[in-house]
Amino acid sequence: MAEFYEMQIAGLTRQLEKCPVNEKLDIAAFVMFSDVEITVASAKALLEKCPEFDVLLTAECKGIPLAYEMARQSGKPYVVARKSVKIYMKDVVAVKVKSITTAAEQVLYLGQDKYGMLTGKRVLIVDDVISTGESLRALTELTAQAGGKIAGCAAVLAEGDAADRTDIIYLEKLPLFFKEQ
Repeated sequence: MAEFYEMQIAGLTRQLEKCPVNEKLDIAAFVMFSDVEITVASAKALLEKCPEFDVLLTAECKGIPLAYEMARQSGKPYVVARKSVKIYMKDVVAVKVKSITTAAEQVLYLGQDKYGMLTGKRVLIVDDVISTGESLRALTELTAQAGGKIAGCAAVLAEGDAADRTDIIYLEKLPLFFKEQ
């Protein structure tokens, strides 16, 4: 039988299913896909907390709905760092990343056209959850390679120790669930 963690996010209540990461740790899964209400409310709440920016940057794929909605509400463009190279991407740059929710190391890619959208711009990095900070690190590195300036880093939730960071903006803390042995 599934266990859930109830939390308030941007004024809305959600039941997050607990999922095992390993034999010692569970996380509460926050998935914005298909939840338009939480996406719209979270985007609005984050925009109220974030500094001025010129362009949003997120990693494929769970941050896309948030970046899109923040772009729609702010009128600013957004860029998605892809997890694979597409045939239309030219002069690709890449950065490796290891996420807590993905088994294998991944690579984030930007083609020259998207890379160019960051050059000389104030970049707001956004994601659904910041946990280990690895995705954030990779997006920061891509921004630096492109000659962009980090305006800020924002997420709906800060998981575990990420909530203690002073360099991120987030709406709510998401605890980790350690199992007793």
